[in-house]
Amino acid sequence: MKLLDKYRDPEAAWRLSREIHRITTRCHVIMEVCGGQTHSIVKYGIEELLPKEIMLVHGPGCPVCVTPLEMIDRAIDIAGLKNVIFCTFGDMLRVPGSQKDLLFVKAQGGDIRIVYSPLDALKIAKANPDRQVVFFAVGFETTAPANAMAVYQAKENKVDNFSALVAHVRIPPAMEAIVCSPNNRVQGFLAAGHVCTVMGDEEYEEIVGKYNVPIVITGFEPLDILQGILMCVKQLEEGRAELENQYTRSVRKQGNEAAKEMIREVFHVTSRKWRGIGEIPKSGFGLNPAYEAYDAEHRFELPEYANEQGSDCIGGLVLQGFKKPYECYAFGKECNPEHPLGAPMVSSEGACAAYYRYRREEGGKEKIFQQTI
Repeated sequence: MKLLDKYRDPEAAWRLSREIHRITTRCHVIMEVCGGQTHSIVKYGIEELLPKEIMLVHGPGCPVCVTPLEMIDRAIDIAGLKNVIFCTFGDMLRVPGSQKDLLFVKAQGGDIRIVYSPLDALKIAKANPDRQVVFFAVGFETTAPANAMAVYQAKENKVDNFSALVAHVRIPPAMEAIVCSPNNRVQGFLAAGHVCTVMGDEEYEEIVGKYNVPIVITGFEPLDILQGILMCVKQLEEGRAELENQYTRSVRKQGNEAAKEMIREVFHVTSRKWRGIGEIPKSGFGLNPAYEAYDAEHRFELPEYANEQGSDCIGGLVLQGFKKPYECYAFGKECNPEHPLGAPMVSSEGACAAYYRYRREEGGKEKIFQQTI
């Protein structure tokens, strides 16, 4: 707790806030990419510490939120099979598919088990050799090494009744897609510190150089975020575009070489569809040919899926920084944690869930910001 208190010190927060106010002379739009950062921003009222000229918008850094509808439907179909034990992290249970969710399947008798590690699913497979065990491998680069390790160990130990339904996505291509959008308004990014802890910063340097946009690798505590904003605003005010690392206590330039090697062993880069956004080239991981036997999509005969996000959810616009959660007509009404219309209201990292929990009223800063422009 003492370590956490160090990064939540109110006096230090006020000092950073005053410095941001001092150097800000014009409007800036900054996107925090990670859902964990979004929750800290909303929970601790960080936006209220910023000058009216600075707007924070929320990015696609919630892996549960961006898992496409057809992948959820695949999971639901597999989980409903009689001989299957379907293992998943808890926040996937309530994500809506086209007709139902995994929790509904569980209530109907499907053997769906919440696990806290992919290796837990592997243990279940070893303990139930007469049944197929499927792990729902969802996440960014942060969780990819552990998921890769589970598949690797399944092959090494010849656990042939284990497979993974892979829905991994990668952050840098999503950031690039946002910058390339004709409707883009993001001028600087706070990059996800935990992703960079694993992968390092090489891909972010390419984005900075190609698009002339500042990127600051940032942590998740209030002081981390305020310092990241300060570093980003300084660049914008000075007309610079560089890659900087605020999260030095965790992130090294080269990342975690052992973790990256495990990812390369098991996964290859592939295109992925993002819920509410569409397909982004080179934005995901898929299993390498040597591990294809452990791919649940190949193991089970599944129909073709061609579903799109329903029009009642504006999650795609929220994930791209175009809208705030409270700008949705259904927010807090038809859409709430008990009856979510979309994944951003379900996930522990979803922007809609953060606003519902900590801040349900409309913000005034957006109106002031537009008037200032």
